[in-house]
Amino acid sequence: MKSTNKKGIAAIRNAKLTAVPNQYPDRDTEVSVTLPEFTCLCPITGYPDFATIRVNYIPDRSIVELKSLKLYINRFRDQSHFHEAVTNRILDDLVACVHPRWMEVTGDFNPRGNVKTVVRVEHNAEYRRGRTA
Repeated sequence: MKSTNKKGIAAIRNAKLTAVPNQYPDRDTEVSVTLPEFTCLCPITGYPDFATIRVNYIPDRSIVELKSLKLYINRFRDQSHFHEAVTNRILDDLVACVHPRWMEVTGDFNPRGNVKTVVRVEHNAEYRRGRTA
């Protein structure tokens, strides 16, 4: 008996980031999300790249809905991206969705061919510096 999960595959392909209201917009609440099973494809070799994606942010009026983030992240598994490009794309898409006061995305890629890459990108660094100074 052959089993397929067409519904699940369609959900991933059509995944869109969703924002929900922040119940505490007057507070600087730092949110940290770790996504340890990120995969995409190397645009040169086509081999899979594996990474842990870390998202840290201080929301303003909205936060990212976590199921939508999970499905959005899974969309990359069949796409070709350089490490730097995909990390920046994730940041750009999240910023466009939730408009945070501050956000940082880190792509911690597993070693392949004796090379390990960690890419960290930040939105609104001035806010963060002013907060911790």
